[in-house]
Amino acid sequence: MVGEIRLEELVARLELAAAELYGGELAPERAAALVEECARLASEAGAELDRRVRASDGGGAAPGQLAL
Repeated sequence: MVGEIRLEELVARLELAAAELYGGELAPERAAALVEECARLASEAGAELDRRVRASDGGGAAPGQLAL
């Protein structure tokens, strides 16, 4: 499934970035760039998870939420 591959790729990239950050041997500019990249990747992963949830429940609004 394409969505699963995409999510797995995003998670792998987040893990690599986190490992690089935890290594502690980065210039401040590189660390800041990695933090921004992690935020972007996390946003993409969240969007993918949201898409999966909507696809699994027929695309309706989540309980307690109004459809737009």
